[in-house]
Amino acid sequence: MNENLPPCPPCSGVYTYEVGALLVCPECGHEWSATTDPGGPADDDGARVVKDAVGNVLADGDTVTVVKALKVKGGPGGIKAGTKVRGIRLVDGVDGHDIDCKVDGFGPMRLKSSVVKKA
Repeated sequence: MNENLPPCPPCSGVYTYEVGALLVCPECGHEWSATTDPGGPADDDGARVVKDAVGNVLADGDTVTVVKALKVKGGPGGIKAGTKVRGIRLVDGVDGHDIDCKVDGFGPMRLKSSVVKKA
């Protein structure tokens, strides 16, 4: 283990290692560039790349499907797995909530990219 490598941003794992120009966390599988913002991987232009639960790159306007049931605070129920969400917008959200969308039956809300997959 190299003492100069930073810990993993999502899980704070200390066992990061280098693979070419990327840093990799063996505990959670997160990959990031040492020269960019540790909040997430970036493409060649420096723009943040948001990936879904299975690793597909998401873009504004995509349609996604919720992969697991979600509890909604203050709501009558939750969002069921398999619910389709159309016309997402990627944002720099708080606490990992990086998708701004409107869910039918619930209204506007923010979702984490780790609980959706590209439809």
